[in-house]
Amino acid sequence: MPFIQAKLTGRIDRGKEEVLQAKLTEAAAAALGKPKSYVMVGIEEGSMLWMAGKRLGKGAFVSVRLLGTPAHGACAALARQITDILVTECGVDGKSVYVSFHPVENWALDGNLL
Repeated sequence: MPFIQAKLTGRIDRGKEEVLQAKLTEAAAAALGKPKSYVMVGIEEGSMLWMAGKRLGKGAFVSVRLLGTPAHGACAALARQITDILVTECGVDGKSVYVSFHPVENWALDGNLL
């Protein structure tokens, strides 16, 4: 049940939204061994982000929430893939991308605790 929430400083072209969510979905499914049908992606454009006290022109904060605790290697691989996707698709400098992982003990889908 991964949920990827990406906060981006810039705007995204409407056609690019679909490409971005599809690539993030594919990366999460592959790295975490989950079906694509379980992956949810949220994209927030126009976020005001600061790093080292300076407002970022192009940057991103990505939060990955998931049921249970994945292996360190899976998180490392997904962090690399997410960063590469944002660099390629959004022109963000990889040094301005934070990715955080948040294991969740309880998760519900359709009103049912998994």
